[in-house]
Amino acid sequence: MTAHLINTVPHTLEPTDHPYMTGAWTPNFDEYDAHDMEVIGEIPKDIDGVYVRNTENPIHKPIGTYHPFDGDGMIHIMSFRDGKAFYRNRFVRTKAFEEEMKEGGAIWAGIAENPKKSKREGWGAQGRLKDSSSTDVVVHAGRVLSTFYQCGDGYRLDPYTLDQSGPESWVPSDYGISAHPKVDERTGELMFFNYSKEAPYMHYGVVDKDNQLTHYVPIELPGPRLPHDMAYTENYSILADLPLFWDPDALAKGFHASRFFRDLPTRFAIIPRHGQPEDIKWFEADPTYVLHWMNAYEEGDEIVLDGYFQEEPQPQPLEHMHPELGQMMAFLDEHSFRPKLHRWRFNLKTGETKEEHLDDRILEFGSFNQDIGGTKGRYLYSTTTKPGWFLFDGVVKHDFETGKSQSVSFGDNRFGSEAPFAPRQNAQDEDDGYLVSFITDMNENRSECVLIDAKNIEDGPVCRIILPHRISSGTHATWADGPRLRETQSRLGIAAGEMAA
Repeated sequence: MTAHLINTVPHTLEPTDHPYMTGAWTPNFDEYDAHDMEVIGEIPKDIDGVYVRNTENPIHKPIGTYHPFDGDGMIHIMSFRDGKAFYRNRFVRTKAFEEEMKEGGAIWAGIAENPKKSKREGWGAQGRLKDSSSTDVVVHAGRVLSTFYQCGDGYRLDPYTLDQSGPESWVPSDYGISAHPKVDERTGELMFFNYSKEAPYMHYGVVDKDNQLTHYVPIELPGPRLPHDMAYTENYSILADLPLFWDPDALAKGFHASRFFRDLPTRFAIIPRHGQPEDIKWFEADPTYVLHWMNAYEEGDEIVLDGYFQEEPQPQPLEHMHPELGQMMAFLDEHSFRPKLHRWRFNLKTGETKEEHLDDRILEFGSFNQDIGGTKGRYLYSTTTKPGWFLFDGVVKHDFETGKSQSVSFGDNRFGSEAPFAPRQNAQDEDDGYLVSFITDMNENRSECVLIDAKNIEDGPVCRIILPHRISSGTHATWADGPRLRETQSRLGIAAGEMAA
């Protein structure tokens, strides 16, 4: 292995037994470049592109209770070409990161604390939060875009070098953007939304393939909401008004306590991609909360949407621990809030909604072949989790045509990331490619990047690439196709950050 320690970021963390600052969630402070890494198996020569993962990685001693969503953003990449791989990781140098480095400690309290404990104004729909840009990551217009789940600036990095361009210029300065913007690989467009505590409470926008904001409209809601994701089809975007949001009575007193309103429906706003507020069609469905939507597509008069329906959006605290910690742990434990793969059908002519579970297993954080995004697809890859923990321990592949599924475990005490689909070069069909994930191996005290043949996930990894350090567990990730990425960078005049030799 050839590994270069590029930088070590100074931190102010103290010894702790916090479950999300220890074990597989132990933070990293080193930034590396590495190539010629140890490989168990052989890196296929038919994979070309970049796997990008975001990570919540705290640097400073928290103000009060730490929640894992408070951690500073760290991007890890593994780029592939010609049977070789290159690894890099860098902190996202957000405005908040830089200010806390100057301060030498935390400035902003996290989401588990009263925002009044923050030392100065901040970002986010809640207000006075740190925009850590540590939630989601996509690649659009030739660059990585990292985002914060309660709305923030959105930060750009080169997907090969992780050189940073700072906050994105088109992001609305008053409301920011939420995590989970969507990129349509067919058109190159990016669809996004934001939300706030001020009327109209949500906005929706479109950025074109040249990274120009072309559309931005209000989506009027009854009050402040806490949406987390959106979806799109060839012609429409889908936004949600979910019945889990800040309790209005608590909000009036300055507290941000979320509550599930079981008597309210889940509502969906379906808007033409470049439509106006008057073009929205609203649909109602069974009350739930959904963290993540998957693919959506048009079929006759219907729009079909897949996602993960939570059966217990407001779970009871985990037992045998302090109630406050137990409640946080329950909201992070899929086996407590019980997400199930679910399908909604919206009839654009009649206004009728039909819905059903597609699987009774606990599943979430899925992926699919982004080349078919917005059109009808056959396959979906969902992660499974360790009971009681926010740790991914395997993947389930669904074949919607046959109704069959396959599964693979990452192994005992081995925890993965979201595993996006990476098409083989010259792929012949929808599942002709690999699932890619970073694994934190607590048995070997190391981390690796794995490639799994998407056609035969039960066979396990075709190769395992050993990283230069054990990295903290992480969640959201994406795949960028190499030839498409390089063509886009060339077209937009972005200096190509080629993979190191």
